[in-house]
Amino acid sequence: MQLKIHHQTSYHYDTPVQYALQQLRLRPKSRPGHKVLDWSLSVEGGRMELEFDDQHDNHVNLVSIEPGHHEVRITCEGEVVTTDNAGVVGRHRGCAPLWYFERPTDLTRPGPKSRQLVRTLGSCDDDDVARMHALSALILDSISYETDRTHPETTTEEALAAGHGVCQDHAHVFITAARLMGFPARYVSGYLMMTDRIDQDASHAWAEVHLDGIGWVGFDVSNGISPDERYVRVATGLDYKEAAPVSGLRFGDSAESMIVTLQVEQ
Repeated sequence: MQLKIHHQTSYHYDTPVQYALQQLRLRPKSRPGHKVLDWSLSVEGGRMELEFDDQHDNHVNLVSIEPGHHEVRITCEGEVVTTDNAGVVGRHRGCAPLWYFERPTDLTRPGPKSRQLVRTLGSCDDDDVARMHALSALILDSISYETDRTHPETTTEEALAAGHGVCQDHAHVFITAARLMGFPARYVSGYLMMTDRIDQDASHAWAEVHLDGIGWVGFDVSNGISPDERYVRVATGLDYKEAAPVSGLRFGDSAESMIVTLQVEQ
């Protein structure tokens, strides 16, 4: 399947920005399951300082915000050819060793509720893929998909306590539980072509777990499937913070507002 993506993020500040830096993880790479035909990334109100590949093999652009600007607009667009590999990404790549993906973060630190979730799943004679699908189903049953109820700093334990969340929360809970079960796991940010619309409110997120004999396999808890040809992987990390499309810092007290426009279509 050939997908066309147009993604624009606009930041507006009520007073001029004096200094700011942003890391952009918005450029997908050709990997197993998809081939990038073309991709462009531009910034208005800022300047590209440098680009590099991080420890997860994500392509990162570092952007400085030009002093005195009230608005910054980040636009990326391109076309990607995808195939359905049943979520299988394959062998591990990047500088970070597999054991690195077993360590908790502030957002994925296990607690009583995540440990109870794993106990509820229990042990079984099914293969690891079946166990991961069972875990995904259990999480979706425990945390209903509801927007505007959580935020980027919501932790696994908080999402389980609330009983609602979005794709980011589902991915964090899955990662926490998989690590408790002894599997390396990571967060994935990217795009999903919806079947009922082209315009979307935000990019998508899911989780991947490393299974012996297979490698990395993706699980989209929010939709109850492994990623197929409708998905485009962009960045991975231990949690949302390491794979966020845009992250950074700025000096000053100006209030910030953000508008996202995103279209994903065949």
